[in-house]
Amino acid sequence: MILIKNGTVLTMAGKTIENGEVLIDGGKILKVGKNLSYSGEVKVLDADGGYIMPGIIDAHCHIGMWEDAVGFEGADGNEATDPATPHLRAIDAINPMDKCFKEAYENGVTCVCTGPGSANVIGGTFTIIKTKGKRVDDMIVKEPAAMKVAFGENPKSTYDDKHQMPTTRMAIAAILRDYLYRVKDYMKAKKAGEKDEDDMPDFDIKMESLIPVIEGKIPLKAHAHRADDIFTAIRIAKEFNLKLTLDHCTEGHLIAKELSKEGYPAIVGPSLTERSKIELRELTFETASVLSKEGVKIALMTDHPVIPVHYLPLCAALAVKAGLDENTALCAITINPAQILGVDDRVGSIEEGKDADIAVFDRHPLDIQSKTKYVLIDGKIAFER
Repeated sequence: MILIKNGTVLTMAGKTIENGEVLIDGGKILKVGKNLSYSGEVKVLDADGGYIMPGIIDAHCHIGMWEDAVGFEGADGNEATDPATPHLRAIDAINPMDKCFKEAYENGVTCVCTGPGSANVIGGTFTIIKTKGKRVDDMIVKEPAAMKVAFGENPKSTYDDKHQMPTTRMAIAAILRDYLYRVKDYMKAKKAGEKDEDDMPDFDIKMESLIPVIEGKIPLKAHAHRADDIFTAIRIAKEFNLKLTLDHCTEGHLIAKELSKEGYPAIVGPSLTERSKIELRELTFETASVLSKEGVKIALMTDHPVIPVHYLPLCAALAVKAGLDENTALCAITINPAQILGVDDRVGSIEEGKDADIAVFDRHPLDIQSKTKYVLIDGKIAFER
């Protein structure tokens, strides 16, 4: 057993415990509170007046897909040869040996949702993994986690250079719709084939990969910066009755009331970056605050390597500076992403029975000068300063 004591416990489950304690056993959180009772041998970690919080979660990044300090040889996030590649899987490209994983967990980021980039209309599946490990198969929390789709400039510019479709926003939407209609027909044909083998369609790996989307088992993870692209993503999701997350949502503050009515969560960012293209001209740290005040559930992201993943707490702090409530900012890098990603039964808060992914900071986690004292993943000490 491990006992973390003498710190302010930010449970992210509705309460803060001054001079609290967390008891861990078997990789899980056993108890949370004050003056906890226990029997048997225990290793004590002293927070020394600091803060004890759940491990930080990045809801949208590409860590391990574009390796740190490596060029083409380590760039495995965009298969820019076909605008529809739903059969690609992040787990086949992630390199857990990338130095950025170590930087992530040393700074309290214990869980990430990582996957393909946005060159293609349909890019493939994201996965949710812990940040410490040597083999991706042993790090998985949820696989597959989402199907990446992209709207706007990225697929347009990628395929305009190749003189092939899509070069317009109309074509992006048309390609996505085409595949969604085709997978529905494929599913009908498979069902008919169960009664008569002669009617069974030939195996199609692209169609098979999209079936979980149609069945509502995983959401579309929609890269959409501009307001019109956000609405197109929503329009298509509603047409096919699909789950959806709005990733980037750069112009979300311009349409916050409309998004609040729609009810889809927004994964906002990366805000700590330049306005490198036209669809980022409205980029501001105020987006998260405006959306949150209108009732939209938000998470913050780094889009690593655009912003190094271990700067996620800094992004949260800057969002607070721009008007976001401090507690909401903490939620946006812990329990909110866990809920949006569908893994809040395991991570995102300090509650009994959940994975013991915990970060202990010497100051408030959103203080730019704060440092981690201890980081635990699955109840094991991943980092000790």
